[in-house]
Amino acid sequence: MASLKDMRVRIAATKATQKITKAMQMVAASKLRRAQAAAEAARPFAERMEKVLGNIASTVTDLESAPRLLGGTGSDNVHLLVVCTAERGLCGAFNSAIVRLAREKITELTAAGKQVKILCVGRKGYEQLRRNYEKMVIEVIELRVKSVGFANADDIARNVITRFENGEFDVATLFFSRFRSVISQIPTGLQIIPPVFPAKEENGNQAEAAYDYEPDELEILGELLPRNLAVQVFRALLENAASEQGARMSAMDNATRNAGDMIKRQTITYNRTRQAMITKELIEIISGAEAL
Repeated sequence: MASLKDMRVRIAATKATQKITKAMQMVAASKLRRAQAAAEAARPFAERMEKVLGNIASTVTDLESAPRLLGGTGSDNVHLLVVCTAERGLCGAFNSAIVRLAREKITELTAAGKQVKILCVGRKGYEQLRRNYEKMVIEVIELRVKSVGFANADDIARNVITRFENGEFDVATLFFSRFRSVISQIPTGLQIIPPVFPAKEENGNQAEAAYDYEPDELEILGELLPRNLAVQVFRALLENAASEQGARMSAMDNATRNAGDMIKRQTITYNRTRQAMITKELIEIISGAEAL
């Protein structure tokens, strides 16, 4: 049995841990407001851009003359998985959920005889994927910045486009976590090369309007497709930032509660042990006095 001094040290250590987890919860809550606002503000622009590009792409009939980013290479033998995770841990199952979805995709592709390459954005994703798929990882990009900006997403998009133009892969899929609430983040896989645009909404019996494009559709697509790729990556990074803070806030709240419960149990054990020692000493004193 541990001594009373050891028990006091354990209680003090648990209280110190509780203070740290409580502080981390409050910091995550303050960061979550800004991250959530940024993620929600980016969604309409990214969705509208996808819809506009989808409408323009639907008018292109000759895919051979279209930009390669639209039609792809015509093959799907080599897949690039862009796995976006956090730089730090202590955020519950946030990183593990994204990596789990990527692993399922890797298993599916390898079972179909496809070649898989992995581009890790964030250190935590690489630390988990390298255990089984280190040979597939071609690069690790660490985002050691206080706040993610469009420049970070643009650099990642240029990296992916350069590899695509060099013929390193045929299909690229982006993995991230979509923020829903503090306790709910949705791991998401989005194909970005060639892009998969949302289906057109049915207008009933209304005739669709005819558009004339100046410059022509192919020139517009050649300019906007790389920008759309950067926008989708930027949206994924913002969604990840909000999801990470929400997951960390929830995880630290659970850790604070668990520390409180542990302190209660340790305090009860300490008091019972102390009372037993006092009772034992009293019995020894009484027994010695009676012997005299």
